[in-house]
Amino acid sequence: FVDVALSQLAEIPESLRGMAMGLGAYADAGQKARLGAAVDKAITAFAGYGAFLKSKRAGLPEQTAVGRESYLYFLGNVGIYPYSPEQLVAMGRQEWARSVLFETLERNRNAGVPELPIGASIGAVTAQLDADELKVRAFLTANNLLTVPDWVGHYKAQPFPAYLAPIGWLGRTFDLTSIDRVGQDATVYLPDPSPKLGYFNLSIARDPRPIIVHEGVPGHFFQLSLSWRNPNPLRRRYYDSGANEGTGFYAEEMTLQAGFWADSPKTREIIYNFARLRALRVEVDVKLALGEYTIAEAADYLEKMVPMDRATAHEEATFFAAAPGQAISYQIGKMQTTEFLAEARVREGTSFDLKRFHDYLWTNGNVPIALQREEYLSMATGK
Repeated sequence: FVDVALSQLAEIPESLRGMAMGLGAYADAGQKARLGAAVDKAITAFAGYGAFLKSKRAGLPEQTAVGRESYLYFLGNVGIYPYSPEQLVAMGRQEWARSVLFETLERNRNAGVPELPIGASIGAVTAQLDADELKVRAFLTANNLLTVPDWVGHYKAQPFPAYLAPIGWLGRTFDLTSIDRVGQDATVYLPDPSPKLGYFNLSIARDPRPIIVHEGVPGHFFQLSLSWRNPNPLRRRYYDSGANEGTGFYAEEMTLQAGFWADSPKTREIIYNFARLRALRVEVDVKLALGEYTIAEAADYLEKMVPMDRATAHEEATFFAAAPGQAISYQIGKMQTTEFLAEARVREGTSFDLKRFHDYLWTNGNVPIALQREEYLSMATGK
């Protein structure tokens, strides 16, 4: 982790100065001077921190794994996952094989279909995303999949502002609003379209709809908006990523099977490739946590098996090593959701209502799936 921190610290001076330059258009002379002084002070502080890390590096452990005992505690007591690490790996491998099969069949079906073009300009990409978001909402309503209240804000796109572009590498560049801003629009900031973009941004430049579904509507932004208005105040707060990411991934497969991507064969290939990534993340998460993978080995695995660009693979591996249990949440959360739905449908029989089920799932989307399942099924049986 020290080596990762040092490599990132090396980017800080240029990033902060670029941010300050970008903010210059919004500041008067006095504000620019104060901002410049603050940036210089921050750069000095980061340099001092880097020097401290270098001085202590020799005596620090190189192991990044949290260890089996701590990982088991997380699975059982935080994530509420009723699975062992070995079961998780087996589940991930099975889903990876399934997604590879579906992607292969889709590619075979689409032989001769041209690749999706990259957006001609950032303006074209943002305009397409804004228009597609409305189409997603209409599809959900027309197919009785989910209630879409008028009060939920929209998920919209803007080009990278000059002040954000230099620091965009620090994380996802979006604003999904907050519990105090329910009803406002969310914003995702996007770079100029280019073949050199990383894995996710390149997919957006070709077709924004997959990221809309996962991150915007009906994904994270939409789910959080509904959960922030849950009648139970405890359920309004984010708890752990298992429910949220599981629902986001489930939304991709839900819209796929419901026919939303029928007009774009190549986008279906993107959806299946996303599924490959989510399945592979399970094994990466478990092996990083148990010390069976180094960060470099995890990055190599993702780069080869998804496949994806090296920079994104390394970014993912580093993040997952630092946040054990996060990377399993997409695949395992989705599998818990599909098991939950199947049991609810069998239990309720002809009275099962898919839209009602989804409304419950989304409104309680911050609650671990295992607890949602227990409550929902007890209500269904009156016990």
